[in-house]
Amino acid sequence: MKLIVLTGIPGSGSTTVLNKALEQVDYLHLNYGDIMTEIAIEEGIVDDRDALRKLPADTQKEIQRKAAIRIKEKSETENVIVDTHCTINTPAGFLPGLPKWVLEGLNPDTFVMIEANPDEILYRRLSDETRQRDRQKASEIELHQEMNRAASMAYATLTGATVKIIYNHDNHLDSTVSKLVDVLKM
Repeated sequence: MKLIVLTGIPGSGSTTVLNKALEQVDYLHLNYGDIMTEIAIEEGIVDDRDALRKLPADTQKEIQRKAAIRIKEKSETENVIVDTHCTINTPAGFLPGLPKWVLEGLNPDTFVMIEANPDEILYRRLSDETRQRDRQKASEIELHQEMNRAASMAYATLTGATVKIIYNHDNHLDSTVSKLVDVLKM
């Protein structure tokens, strides 16, 4: 069985691409934050997902670790694709989305990054009326994608996983989905 980690910065279209690809392959789709929330609720620590970020850092780290183990266990009986953040752009700087204790628990086979041109991402963000996103310049979006690439290679170095970048350009969704499906079928 395989364990794939899928990432993409907001506006890259990673969720859209993933949902379309899942129509063609037999993978269990897990969202890392959802698994963390599930564990924290089971343990009586929080009532909802928004309360997670208010927990002490050590508690959050322990929940992250437990989520990685739970996800890995599921991948022993079925193919799993985990939707998560490679890095998080915070006011204090970039934060790794998959710290060491998460990588040790997950031990994924492949990291798949969904990317798009910064101008495309900028336009998508501005057009999405369902979200309130921070305004960024194309150069800031490009930097975030570059940080994701660097982090993914570091994660791969620690786990032995491969890294695949798939470009999701406007008006090419079917081609992008096909490329993801090909990776998932390998």
